[in-house]
Amino acid sequence: MVIPSLIECKRDGGALPPGTWAAIVRAYAAEEIPDYQMAALLMAVVWRGLSAAELTELTGAMLDSGSRLDFDGWAVPRVDKHSTGGVGDKTSLLLAPMLACCGGAVPMMSGRGLGHTGGTLDKLESIPGFTTQLTLSAAEAQVRRLGCALFGQTPEIAPVDRRLYALRDVTGTVPSVPLIAASIMSKKLAEGLDALVLDVKAGSGAFLADEKDALALARTMIGLGEASGVRTVALVTAMDRPLGRACGNALEVEECILALRGEGPPDLMAVTLALGEEMLLAAGLETDRGAARGRLVESVQSGAALRRLADVIEAQEGNPAVVDDPALLPQAPQRAVYTAPAAGIVAAVRPRAVGQGIIALGGGRRRMEDAVQHAVGFVITARPGDVVEAGQPIATIHARDAEGLEAGATALREAILIGSGPAAPRQLVSHRVTADGVEAIAP
Repeated sequence: MVIPSLIECKRDGGALPPGTWAAIVRAYAAEEIPDYQMAALLMAVVWRGLSAAELTELTGAMLDSGSRLDFDGWAVPRVDKHSTGGVGDKTSLLLAPMLACCGGAVPMMSGRGLGHTGGTLDKLESIPGFTTQLTLSAAEAQVRRLGCALFGQTPEIAPVDRRLYALRDVTGTVPSVPLIAASIMSKKLAEGLDALVLDVKAGSGAFLADEKDALALARTMIGLGEASGVRTVALVTAMDRPLGRACGNALEVEECILALRGEGPPDLMAVTLALGEEMLLAAGLETDRGAARGRLVESVQSGAALRRLADVIEAQEGNPAVVDDPALLPQAPQRAVYTAPAAGIVAAVRPRAVGQGIIALGGGRRRMEDAVQHAVGFVITARPGDVVEAGQPIATIHARDAEGLEAGATALREAILIGSGPAAPRQLVSHRVTADGVEAIAP
């Protein structure tokens, strides 16, 4: 196998012959292909795409490079949710305990931050002591006992994807429908699921900003899921502004705790409940949408979901006291209030600029080996359409030092735009996609 010729073939728009992607995956796993050649091949895919046959082969090869969770003989429906990535997107930490309280089993295997977006694992690891590194057997046992586990991709599951995920993060090869689909589905199909709900982001802060690309990704992943016997549904949700107010690992965990106390921001709760409804319906745990929403709301109002989150934290060696006292989470030593530079209407809160600002503060990665500062980030209270006065507080910067405060202010000046006319943000949940087609959701 001559890798340069394969790179050239894909660069020039050709499809690799059957069996080639499986051979590439095996060779990369055996470290017979160096990262620089794989990065070049990935860039060619970004530009030229993959045929349906290539995508199916690549996904299957990545899945078969490792092991799978085994829930054979267990009647409890297994369901998971996956987001294609956003800023302030923290719904996983809410949905896992909520669905477990509603009778589902959620083996939620998540990833780290990718590009300008945050990662569920980085958020969870801001909880003192919390380990995301569970073996397959430990994850299976915890799901059976508590109804959910929040863990990282183990060395046993799709190990080639694990390496490619980190490589894509630092080589500018994230925004690709086939690469995103293969990465997501190779992991999700390893979870032993009955149903999967996809949160496909669209808007300026999404990897695929254009709605048409988001719908294409949704249809692609649904095809892969349904072909493997997993009921798969997607919602297209807005990522033209951050979701919720908190942006940054520990800050987002605190917001999740508040949300499970019934104090969540309206936009965060709207998206969470929409996804949760689909999860209950897809898993067969409910047949009525209204009843599904009612069960989710009750799991929060009763305190059951918050208690379940505490149980999961304790089971995974974290300090469960954080649910009673979020101040036990990492705290940034420097804070500063950011005020509106002028009077007017908030025209936009650009999520990509916010995410890049978090990286500048140390809350994300520029290189694979970078350590993450969990306490830094922003709490942004300004929303598109808000009327503000000059000097009005609209955000808080959480930083390590004075230099970080200045970097945070620079990021917010780029992110929060104030104008004189009305804002027109995307509809929070705009489309529902199934194997039967695309349904536009009424505002």
